[in-house]
Formats: sequence, structure tokens, C-alpha cells
Amino acid sequence: MLSTIPDIVAQIKLNTRIITADSAAKEMTDNKGMLVDVREPAEREQIVAAGSINIPRGLLEMKMLELEKDPQRPIYLHCASGVRAIFAAEQLTRVGYENVTVISCPMPILSQTNFL
Repeated sequence: MLSTIPDIVAQIKLNTRIITADSAAKEMTDNKGMLVDVREPAEREQIVAAGSINIPRGLLEMKMLELEKDPQRPIYLHCASGVRAIFAAEQLTRVGYENVTVISCPMPILSQTNFL
């Protein structure tokens, strides 16, 4: 039997840290976390979260292993709806990143938050 995307997302969420953009902004001020936008580049052109880097989900594991060698550095993921960020969190955890968080808010709110 095939699993549905909502079923898979619900299962991944059980082991994924999910917080709001406001909480992420506060944390990142203190912990020097990395904000990663896992949307496609064309989507990102519409709304950009300040301080984010764009790595589409399909390239995430390969690019992150090049960009960030510290498995303990906090990584915050976002996308338009949260679904790709949930899948991205699972993949980053699978390759060994230990401090991965998904940002739960919609993009218009996220784009107004100052991530440094």
C-alpha cells in the first residue's frame, strides 16, 4: 500500500523540531544558525527571507555537506508551505546534522522577520 504525503509528513513531524519565525529569529541571534530556503530559485525570487541561503530540496544534502561541515550548527529550514522543509529536515538528520529545525510560518510573515 502506498503512503500519502500527509501521512508521511505526519510521521516525520513526530521527530522534527518545528518553531515559528519569531522564535527562530530570536534563537539565530544567539546561536549563529543557518537559515536555508529549500524552495526552487524561481519561487524565492518572489519573496526572500533576509539572511537566507537558497538550496533547493533536491540538492540539499549534497550542497549542505559542502557548505557546512559542523554537524552541530543549528540549521533552520523553510519553504512556502512547510512540507518541503519537513522532508528536508528528515534528510539532513539522516546525513548527520544534529540541530535541524523547521520554521512553520507562511512566507509573508517570514520575509518580514530579520534573520541575521
